[in-house]
Amino acid sequence: MPQDLKNPAAAELDTSFGFASVAQDAKQGLVNDVFARVAPRYDLMNDLMSGGLHRLWKSDLVSWLAPPKSAVPYALLDVAGGTGDIALRVLEASGPGARAVICDISAEMIEAGRARGEGEGRRLSFVRGNAEGLPFPARSFNAYTVAFGMRNMTRLNAALTEAYRVLKPGGRFLCLEFSSVEVPLLDTLYDAYSLNAIPVLGGLVAGDSASYRYLVESIRRFPDQKAFTQMIENAGFERVRYRNLTGGIAALHSAWRL
Repeated sequence: MPQDLKNPAAAELDTSFGFASVAQDAKQGLVNDVFARVAPRYDLMNDLMSGGLHRLWKSDLVSWLAPPKSAVPYALLDVAGGTGDIALRVLEASGPGARAVICDISAEMIEAGRARGEGEGRRLSFVRGNAEGLPFPARSFNAYTVAFGMRNMTRLNAALTEAYRVLKPGGRFLCLEFSSVEVPLLDTLYDAYSLNAIPVLGGLVAGDSASYRYLVESIRRFPDQKAFTQMIENAGFERVRYRNLTGGIAALHSAWRL
C-alpha cells in the first residue's frame, strides 16, 4: 500500500486518500462519504468515464470466472459490489444452484443495488460489512469477486487475508481494478484524460467533481500489476495470474485457494 516515504514514522500510521496522506482510521469515513455522494449516478458515470469499456471488462471477469451452469450449489461473494453489476452478471451466467451475496460498506450503494436486483429474489442478498473484517464464517464461498473496490480499502493485506479466509478450498478470487498502463503514448493520453476530464465530467453530471478527483487519484496510488500479484500471493493464494485490459488501464487478477 502506498506510504509517505518522506516520513517513515508517519508511514505506519498514515495511508493515502487520493494524493493526500490521512490517518488510517480516517480513510474509511472519507471513502464512505465519497460513495454516499456518487451512488445515485455511479453506473451512469462509469459509462461516461470509460466510454462503456467497463461493461466489456466486467464481461471478461465473468467469462474468466466461468460459473457452473448446472444446478450444483455455488456461492459467490461480491465485495464492494454495491449496485450489483457483477453479481447480477454472474447469476445470469450461472445455473439454478447459484446464489450471490453482495457485501458493501456503503448503505447508499447497497440501496442502489437492491433497486436493480429486485427480480432475483432469494438468489441475491445484501450485507453491509467491511472487506477488512468480513461478517461471514470461514470457507463459506466458492468465489470472491471485487470490481473497482480494492483500491478504496485502507488495509489491502487485511482485505486479501479475509478473501482467503472466507473462500472454500478450491475457491476462486477475481479482482478487476484500474491499474498501470503499459502501452507507450496510451499512458500519457490516459493520464491527461483521467486527471483533467473526469473530475470536470463528475461536476457536470453528478454535481461532484471532488469525489471523482479522489477516484482518479486513488488509481495512481494503487499497486501496479506485479506488486499486487505479490500481495495476493503473500495472502496465501496460489496460481496467481493477471490479464491486462485495454493496455493496462484495467487489470484482472485471478487466484485460487487450494
